[in-house]
Amino acid sequence: MNRVIVFDLYGVIARTQTDEAKQQLVDLGGVSAEAFWEAYWGCRPAYDAGQETGAYWAAVGERLGVEFADVAALTAADLESWSQVDQEMVALVHELADRGVKLGLLSNIIEDLVPVWERNHGDWLGRFDALTYSCRIGVAKPDPRAYEICAARLGVAPRDALFFDDNEVNVAGARAAGMPAELFTSPDQVRALIR
Repeated sequence: MNRVIVFDLYGVIARTQTDEAKQQLVDLGGVSAEAFWEAYWGCRPAYDAGQETGAYWAAVGERLGVEFADVAALTAADLESWSQVDQEMVALVHELADRGVKLGLLSNIIEDLVPVWERNHGDWLGRFDALTYSCRIGVAKPDPRAYEICAARLGVAPRDALFFDDNEVNVAGARAAGMPAELFTSPDQVRALIR
């Protein structure tokens, strides 16, 4: 069994944005959905790597050619949209920790979300041996340095950890950094691969 497992957060342990949450953000943005999401994601890498919240929304607005009327409401809705978990994966985290597996978390996440997660989900986040957040290391997946920093925090070489992510680009990035990686599909997939 693999003794060191690294999980992505969003799309693996945490739920991704619901359609309702996405629509709320578009409505608050006051522009077309297509334009909003192009700007939202186009500006996100810097935000994930530690950019300040106001600067992120200013960049999104600039790309859209608008000035948002209520940045605080956009920020609150955005944070809420990224704050739900998959309870089956939370149970798996506890199960693996109880079995002595060394666990790492490697997430592209904005600074504003870190305290939300740590306040609301500290029970299972506390089971991880290393929490590596892009906003706090200054690089985001698929940059090879993100995987290297995560492995170093776990006290292992990248080759000695198995990484699960729901994004093919991040899986490829891990493999390029020398970290074995699998495209996440389900908790049962993880259990089967680490027996």
